[in-house]
Amino acid sequence: MQPLRWQVVAAIAAGLALALEALPAVLRWLWAGRQRRPRREVLFFPSQVTCTEALLRVPGAAPSGCPCSLPHGESSLSRLLRALLAARASLELCLFAFSSPQLGRAVQLLHQRGVRVRVVTDCDYMALNGSQIGLLRKAGIQVRHDQDLGYMHHKFAIVDRKVLITGSLNWTTQAIQNNRENVLITEDEETGDVAEMPARGEVGPASLELERPPGATATFPLGAARFRGRSPRSVRGKPVPLNSPLLNGTVH
Repeated sequence: MQPLRWQVVAAIAAGLALALEALPAVLRWLWAGRQRRPRREVLFFPSQVTCTEALLRVPGAAPSGCPCSLPHGESSLSRLLRALLAARASLELCLFAFSSPQLGRAVQLLHQRGVRVRVVTDCDYMALNGSQIGLLRKAGIQVRHDQDLGYMHHKFAIVDRKVLITGSLNWTTQAIQNNRENVLITEDEETGDVAEMPARGEVGPASLELERPPGATATFPLGAARFRGRSPRSVRGKPVPLNSPLLNGTVH
């Protein structure tokens, strides 16, 4: 019996040794399984028209069901809104045209939550009827427009410097509801840093001007230089009067 007992003890000891040796690999496997995978998503437009009111409730508002007759399911637009509203620290926008009321409300909502929002847009298209740029400026959001002869034709957003939202989609109701467009949502800190360079004025002509929120005197970094808001503004070299909707935020 004595030899058998020692054999059992030796087997148990060998099993424990093997278990301890395999423990780090098991823990790594379990941790890898629990880690959130980076986001990779492609959205296609035109988007089904759905109700987005539940996503766009202002902070502190009581939850309530929307009585409208629109479908309340998911759509490409609602998924784009969710990706934007996931921002916790910063949102950088480089947009050629921006007239979608829902996307405009989402950007203002993030600003109200304390998210740092910065916008670069094209100076011609920001003046069109229906543009959200005037409303964003009126809300106190920093907006810059280009002064170059070519169009500022980017169409991308960077959420928290790690999620890149880019594609063919202009942020307009026409494009969202009628055009065949695509949006890629990808999570990668290195990609976000590279894509943020045009928003910081580090790629292309450094001839962007800060659209100063009413009453503010803040400056906005542009590469190594700092440009201070000035009035009257000019668009493509033409002066913009002080009472222009571009300056007082009445363009919508």
